[in-house]
Amino acid sequence: MVGRLTIGRERFAEVEQRMREIVARADEERSRFLELADRDAQVFEGYMTAFRMPRETEEQRSVRGAAIQEASVAAADVPLEVARRAVDLMEVAAEAAATGNPHAASDGVCAAACLHAAAHAALASVRINAASMSDAATSSRYVAQADALRDQADRVLAAAEAAFTGRLSS
Repeated sequence: MVGRLTIGRERFAEVEQRMREIVARADEERSRFLELADRDAQVFEGYMTAFRMPRETEEQRSVRGAAIQEASVAAADVPLEVARRAVDLMEVAAEAAATGNPHAASDGVCAAACLHAAAHAALASVRINAASMSDAATSSRYVAQADALRDQADRVLAAAEAAFTGRLSS
């Protein structure tokens, strides 16, 4: 929204090309997020299939355990990718709020806040799937990545809010 309300306005000619890039990136990422939602549904089905596997014999329990581990990793990978993309796009939203049409800066901070919520929700999925992992080292690696992304998302949201506040008098 910020980019679209900035492009074509003589007052913002110096940032027009960057706003065009931001609009194109946001449109592209929207498609990627929808693809990731479909992938998340697919990996969840695989996760549920692993839990439904028989477990009467030791061999079945072993096969089931390996399947659950594999499914847990797949189920953590997708939301981790969602969170990474959301945090990356938050940076772009903060930039748009800081440099685009100041009358649309609220749209930039709103986008950052929505992406922040998406990142936090995705990271909750990462953490719950990490808790299902039997390999402690793998689980710890996912939790550490989730924690780092959460911290980054919080910092970027604060920057977007500061950019917005700075534009209020523009």
